[in-house]
Amino acid sequence: MDPRRPETPLARTRRARRVDRALAERYPDARCELDFRSPFELLIATVLSAQTTDVRVNQTTPELFDRYPDAAALAGADVRDLEEILRPTGFFRAKSRAVLGIGQALVERFGGEVPARLEDLVTLPGVGRKTANVVLGNAFGIPGITVDTHVARLSQRLGYTTSDDPLVVEKDLQPLLERRDWTMACHRLIFHGRRTCFARRPACGACPVAALCPSAGIGENDPERAAAMLKG
Repeated sequence: MDPRRPETPLARTRRARRVDRALAERYPDARCELDFRSPFELLIATVLSAQTTDVRVNQTTPELFDRYPDAAALAGADVRDLEEILRPTGFFRAKSRAVLGIGQALVERFGGEVPARLEDLVTLPGVGRKTANVVLGNAFGIPGITVDTHVARLSQRLGYTTSDDPLVVEKDLQPLLERRDWTMACHRLIFHGRRTCFARRPACGACPVAALCPSAGIGENDPERAAAMLKG
C-alpha cells in the first residue's frame, strides 16, 4: 500500500479479500463462540451477550434452556426467576424483560418459531441488526454482516470505513466481500480482534495482515513481544 496515493474502490476490494484469506489461514476454527442447538437458543444467547463475554453467557444458558427450552416455555416464565438465572450476565433486569418479551412475541406473532427474515427479527424486543445477522448467518445459513465492537474497530483500522455507525459500517463492508463470505469474514475479524488486534494495544508485530493494514505500527511492533501478547 502506498499511503501517498488514494486507494481505489477496486484496490480496496482486492485488499479486503486478501485480508480475509490471510485471516482464514490464521483462524481456521473461526466460528460463533456462543453455544447453541437451535435458532431459539442462538437468538436468546446473542441478546444475553450484550455487555458481557461469550464465556459468561455459555456458563449461564444451560440452566436457562433447561428451565425454558423453547419460546412457549419462556413466554410463561416468571421474570423474577429469569433475573435470578441471568444475574451473572449483568444488566440482568433489562435482559430478563427482553428475553421474556422475545418468548411472548415469538408465540404471539410467529407461532413459537424464530423467523428467518431480518425484517421480522428486528421487531423482537432487544433485537437489532447485529443480533439478527448473527442468527441469520449462524442458525439459518443466510449471509450477513455482523457489526460488533471488534468488526467496527478492525474495519476502521483496515481502512474499510471511516464511520463508527454500525449501519454505515455494514453497508461499507458489503461490497468488499463476496456475499457468501459475509458471515465467516465477520467471525474471522472478531477472532482477530479478540486474539491479536486488541483495542488498546494491538500486536502488530505478530499480525498476519500487517502488510495490508494502513494502521500497522500503532501497537507493539517487536515480533517477540507481540507474539507474547497473542491470546487463544
